Amino acid sequence: MGDVVAESKVDFGALAALHKWPSLANQRRPDREPYQVNEGTLDECITAFMQKPAATRHLYEIRTAPQPPLVTAVLSPEHVIELSRWREFL
Repeated sequence: MGDVVAESKVDFGALAALHKWPSLANQRRPDREPYQVNEGTLDECITAFMQKPAATRHLYEIRTAPQPPLVTAVLSPEHVIELSRWREFL
């Protein structure tokens, strides 16, 4: 993926929202819908996500307008962590 990142631009100023899944015993509740906990730019939502305890990050996702090939409409915790790393290099 490193080559793709070098050739791609990510708009970290794009509108985004951080969502949290309702949980039971630190596990996502598949019978419930995630709710919004933060709204702002992609950069702000990544920062808010990274401030969450690592043990609970799997309960969060970021929703934003897709920016192919690097940014999908719903960003998983693993994807957010990768974007956070790339952001530091850009």
